[in-house]
Amino acid sequence: MCAAGDERAWETFVHEYRPLLYRAADALDRTGGARDIADSLYAELYGIKNGAGPRQSLFRYYQGRSSLATWLRAVLAQRYVDRVRAQRRTEPLPEDQDGAAAPPPDPDRDRYVALVRAALGRAVSRLDARDRLRLAGYYVQELTLAQIGRVLKESEASASRHLARTRREIRADVERQLRDESRLNDDQIAACFASVVDDPGPLDMKQVIYE
Repeated sequence: MCAAGDERAWETFVHEYRPLLYRAADALDRTGGARDIADSLYAELYGIKNGAGPRQSLFRYYQGRSSLATWLRAVLAQRYVDRVRAQRRTEPLPEDQDGAAAPPPDPDRDRYVALVRAALGRAVSRLDARDRLRLAGYYVQELTLAQIGRVLKESEASASRHLARTRREIRADVERQLRDESRLNDDQIAACFASVVDDPGPLDMKQVIYE
């Protein structure tokens, strides 16, 4: 019923499995850094609609060969591993055995960071008030999805889906700006995102949302 989008089934699912996902996330990263991955899973489980086709729910991959809890933990772990691998691809190489220094940083990095920040600010400014409020609550005030849902009078599952949708819209908007307005190619756009992966300083969400 969850895969079909039944709201009551989703309320039950979120209530019963959110603590399990959070415990699994904390086991992966004791600093709490994996909890946003757990939160983002709700949108994929609910289903993402592409164009005029039907919603595609992550539940379609669940075959019942293990318990739902075990399957959810496995999906979460894979998402976490994927993130770690993506981050490691952007880390500087250590000095080699001969003591040679790692290659100098990309000379375009500062420009890329500036382009992403400007595009992100424009993308956020185009969101409607409720989407901006969710972003501010989650990333600035560090509210839980349940707290955001109470503020906006919507379910926790709905708050999670809307937040995931907003993140996708922002990324698509930023990519479009980098391609159409900054005239960057796909490799340069990828480099832009890689430039800000582990350096959120210039991309302070408080400044982006409230400026």
